[in-house]
Amino acid sequence: MIVTLTANPSLDRTVEIPGELSRGTVIRASRSVADPGGKGVNIARALSVSGVEAVAVLPGDDGDPVLGGLAEADVRYANLATGYPIRTNVTIAEPDGTTTKINAPGEPFDAVAQQELTRLLIKEAKGCSWLVLAGSLPPGVPSDYYAVVSRAVREGLGDEAPRMAVDTSGAALRDTLNGQDGLPNLIKPNSEELAELVGRPGDWEVMENDAELTARTARELVDRGVESVLATLGAKGAVLVTAAGAWYARHAPIRARSTVGAGDCSLAGFLLAHEAGKTPRECLAQAVAHGSAAASLPGTQVPTLEQTTPEAVTVEELA
Repeated sequence: MIVTLTANPSLDRTVEIPGELSRGTVIRASRSVADPGGKGVNIARALSVSGVEAVAVLPGDDGDPVLGGLAEADVRYANLATGYPIRTNVTIAEPDGTTTKINAPGEPFDAVAQQELTRLLIKEAKGCSWLVLAGSLPPGVPSDYYAVVSRAVREGLGDEAPRMAVDTSGAALRDTLNGQDGLPNLIKPNSEELAELVGRPGDWEVMENDAELTARTARELVDRGVESVLATLGAKGAVLVTAAGAWYARHAPIRARSTVGAGDCSLAGFLLAHEAGKTPRECLAQAVAHGSAAASLPGTQVPTLEQTTPEAVTVEELA
């Protein structure tokens, strides 16, 4: 079983428009859908729809549309009541796959609520194989929250503590890697986040087009104690670096409809393959296959395992 934490969940509304986005005009949408969202929620959805048992832990009141959407999708969840509605994010999708996102900040989350959410997470994480800490942090939550949660889970569960994966950005990602006792087993940065982590933010565009540079950069984090770095490069594929080696994978060209949630599905694909006992090379191929399949679907839909095409992924071992 895999447990995900989404500290700042959302209702993700995707509006598809028939042409190019034009500011200051009235545009009639061709389609509008709403899905439960937030990185951890998306990962739990992608795992569940492919037959892997997953539990999404998140703040939210019973009856909230996000929880209703999870129930409708047969995704298990454990929620902490907050007394306020979960935020709504809006994505505008153009026919060529270009997406414009407007993300609400979420309601403030005080210290007491943070402690309660951590206790709920420890309860749900007992006996699971992976714990995924994913997404942005709501206002009021310190940037080292994921590091604090990692330590609390390991102290609370001891030998029963799961492996940890982190998918976040900015200060929340940077502070997750501070110290040695709370380091995650796996992180999933994109090229921009990876460049920021090593103090070279200006290199991200070069990195996105240079798998070997990405691998060398990710190696710096592996040398600091992170077991695996899964670096996604958008349409250019992904790089996996571990102590045992480095690999670059790329999918055959697809027609992208919406890239929202594609990175989340990449991590879900990796974990799904890892649960099945696959090799690092095969886990990377499934990660890229899942991300590509997600990008080819509208809105924030997640692909089933059958909708992915790992056979269309080319994997190259890097020096």
